[in-house]
Amino acid sequence: MPPPSDIVKVAIEWPGANAQLIEIDQKKPLSSIIREVCDGWSLSGSEQFALRYADGPQLYITEQSRGEIKNGTILRLAISPTRAARQLLERIQSHGIDARLEALKELAKLSADPTFATEFINMEGIATLARLVESGTHFGEMLAFTLTAFLELMDHGIVSWDLISLSFIKQIAGYVNQPMVDVSILQRSLAILESMVLNSHSLYHRVAQEITVGQLIAHLQVSNQEIQTYAIALINALFLKAPEDRRQEMASTLAQKHLRSIILNHIIRGNRPIKAEMAHQLYVLQVLTFNLLEERMMTKMDPSDQAQRDIIFELRRIAFDGENDPGGTEKRKAMYTKDYKMLGFTNHVNPAMDFTQTPPGMLALDNMLYLAKLHQDTYTRIVLENSSREDKHECPFGRCAIELTRMLCEILQVGELPNEGCNDYHPMFFTHDRAWEEFFCVCIQLLNKTWKEMRATAEDFNKVMQVVREQITRALAMKPSSLDQLKSKLRGLSYSEILRLRQSERMSQDDFQSPPIIELRERIQPEILELIKQQRLNRLCDGSCFRKGGNRRRQDKFWFCRLSLNHKVLHYGDLEEPPQGEVPFELLTDKIPVSDIKSVVTGKDCPHMKEKSALKQNKETMELAFSILYDPDEALNFVAPNKYEYCIWTDGLCALLGREMGSDLTRSDLDTLISMEMKLRLLDLENITIPEAPPPVPKEPSTYNFTYNYG
Repeated sequence: MPPPSDIVKVAIEWPGANAQLIEIDQKKPLSSIIREVCDGWSLSGSEQFALRYADGPQLYITEQSRGEIKNGTILRLAISPTRAARQLLERIQSHGIDARLEALKELAKLSADPTFATEFINMEGIATLARLVESGTHFGEMLAFTLTAFLELMDHGIVSWDLISLSFIKQIAGYVNQPMVDVSILQRSLAILESMVLNSHSLYHRVAQEITVGQLIAHLQVSNQEIQTYAIALINALFLKAPEDRRQEMASTLAQKHLRSIILNHIIRGNRPIKAEMAHQLYVLQVLTFNLLEERMMTKMDPSDQAQRDIIFELRRIAFDGENDPGGTEKRKAMYTKDYKMLGFTNHVNPAMDFTQTPPGMLALDNMLYLAKLHQDTYTRIVLENSSREDKHECPFGRCAIELTRMLCEILQVGELPNEGCNDYHPMFFTHDRAWEEFFCVCIQLLNKTWKEMRATAEDFNKVMQVVREQITRALAMKPSSLDQLKSKLRGLSYSEILRLRQSERMSQDDFQSPPIIELRERIQPEILELIKQQRLNRLCDGSCFRKGGNRRRQDKFWFCRLSLNHKVLHYGDLEEPPQGEVPFELLTDKIPVSDIKSVVTGKDCPHMKEKSALKQNKETMELAFSILYDPDEALNFVAPNKYEYCIWTDGLCALLGREMGSDLTRSDLDTLISMEMKLRLLDLENITIPEAPPPVPKEPSTYNFTYNYG
């Protein structure tokens, strides 16, 4: 007979004594259980003790967290968090250097525990650490452990960052501004300043006054990628929190300090692979840089503003080489109208009206002027070759440039906040100081070329734009390393190639619609679904690594989950770092019987998502969240690293519970594999030779052993 669900069998250790094997009754107060454990070793004063996990982060067990204890867990009797906090607070203020160093080392480790952190903070522990830093008497390891403990304690969000003193900020900023400082101290100082900027509006201004951008950029030229990552993260934080009127000024300063070329040469083209966190910070910097365009994108043109109208006059002058204006107002107006029509504006009489819609607003006019001035030959060639055509196949430059600008803003999500967890940066945007404008210039030439290849007329405008969008997005997905490589990728994506790719990708939808083929498809579908189900379950058996919730800066917080080979138990446990290969079941100390699983919920229905705010990054996180609800009223919460892993796990769990797999990935796989199987079977039919006798043996259903390699 299985033990009651309220009884948990564990082992409890105490230094110098044999472990106790006991059954914990989860209905009994934790203090009573600790008293019984102390009695087993004849220890008095049970209120001075507590239970901690012996493995992993070794967190304290509280009444709130005791439900997470599983059968077979190894626990350790330890001094209570209150007693530990008091002792450490006394030791870090002692006169003995060795004793103080050991105390700070232990404090840096314990500070990650929220129970201990609460007790230590209540004893004014953070103020004590701040005074140690402000004194300027700590160096080397002692200072590094002090800063680590401070940062871990603040990350719990128990106290406000606004309480930090100006002298503390100056001291931390001093470590960052020093040309030579210990790597561990520099790393923690950069992380502390980043947290200050992100968590306090008032501290942003103080940090911005103390930190020199030039010194931050200097940290990008070192060989340590961790330091480079923290330096870019601080630059991004300052950029993100800067008032709108300061962002352009900051961008100009960064440009003068050659930030882009330093990132390109020392990071993107460096001799080390770019890690995930660095890729994320490069993506954030790319987004924040493009967001500087938002003001122009959302600015309507004022048709009565002469300075703005002069830009349109300049476009006309460059295109038509400053032809002499005819005498008389009416003749001049008629000539301007003709020229504006040849320039491809929708409103020939007053082209300023073409720029009154936002987006793209004035940004489109900025792009056109850049092309006309910096790539004058290209500009005049596009305008003149189309203005001279009389076969209705002319490509309207003005209308195309405006719509193309809007499209590029959508593709690059100009004006949107960075997504948490996204690493989608494009190296080519770091190869030119005017990357946005050069990107536009490449794409407007592509649009003109595609228009000619399609032999389009004005009625085909939207169709051409759809093809151009597809060409651009396919080329960007290849991650070209330079603008020249982008041009090369786009040359390979001609209109005929896009048609070929579309036809290939739509075979399953377009080419198999006859009743016999539909019947064959329906007959094949169950076996393909079973194949996909087995693949999903196999992936769950392989397992996946997940990042623990909280600050993404804390790189060491990972856990791993995998399904047992007999599909009866989910094993999971904490890891110090992402695994390089298979994680043995022995390292995963916790488990959930599949028979205990009640349901799987996703998104906002997850317990760990119900308290999330509506910020952009939390919406992104919510789309990757899922939870396993199991007996008794417990939940195992996940945030998948990407959409692919999310689909694999939610589908796999549905398959495990005998429910329908409904993700977009399953529908895509189903269409692809059914199409492949049908093509194979139809190919067999085409090549069959009918013998006189005996009849052919029916062919066994095809099977596939398919794997994925998603980024």
